[in-house]
Amino acid sequence: MNQTATVVLHGFTGSATAMAPLTSRLSEPLLALDLPGHGSGPVSDDPADYTMAAAVTGVISATAHLDRFALVGYSMGGRVALHVALAHPDRIAALVLIGARAGIDDPVERAERIAADEELADRIESEGIEWFAGYWADRPLFATQRVRLSAKQQADLQAQRRSCDPRGLAHSLRGMGAGVADPIGCRLSELNMPCALIVGSDDAKFAAIAHQMAVVMPRATVSLIPDAGHAPHLEAPDATAAAVIQCVSS
Repeated sequence: MNQTATVVLHGFTGSATAMAPLTSRLSEPLLALDLPGHGSGPVSDDPADYTMAAAVTGVISATAHLDRFALVGYSMGGRVALHVALAHPDRIAALVLIGARAGIDDPVERAERIAADEELADRIESEGIEWFAGYWADRPLFATQRVRLSAKQQADLQAQRRSCDPRGLAHSLRGMGAGVADPIGCRLSELNMPCALIVGSDDAKFAAIAHQMAVVMPRATVSLIPDAGHAPHLEAPDATAAAVIQCVSS
């Protein structure tokens, strides 16, 4: 019997290659994808290429040769993975979400997030990728990386961020930010495939979100990764990979 393929989606500022700490620990067949505005491909200036619908279409197109597959998404990639799973549940053998949420339900919070992302997108375009890489690394969300990653790992991570095209990141924020994407928390009960909600134990906000999501998802389990923050696949890749494997092998 053929083994089910695993498809991996990165987070904002990431790429397929940036997920190597995780993908290098997973078994073939394996496919890591670049989301709109990320990776080494050409950057479009058409807003239609940066919608959630476009991202879902891209994933489905890239996996057309696969009957069914396990889908793994980190942060922004987790939001995309949720939309893919809801649009094409028959294609998803298992779903793994790492530090992800199902959008923002509160309309006031959504409006604030959209405004903040618009402002940040403008600054990325005006101040450039060097400024943005430093700004992004200093966010409280990634404080644990400054403690747990080695100097080389931090330097490599910053180099990866600096390799991003600022236009692509700005377009991604405007078209696929957490505030822009339709909130789908009300539809989580439709997801009947095995699902692992993986969160770093130090990521209190997303741990709470994961537990809330698991309540309404029929076959979801929460996996807290010790000694890790929002990106457990970087800070604790072995434990994160083990949690992924447990879900996709179930």
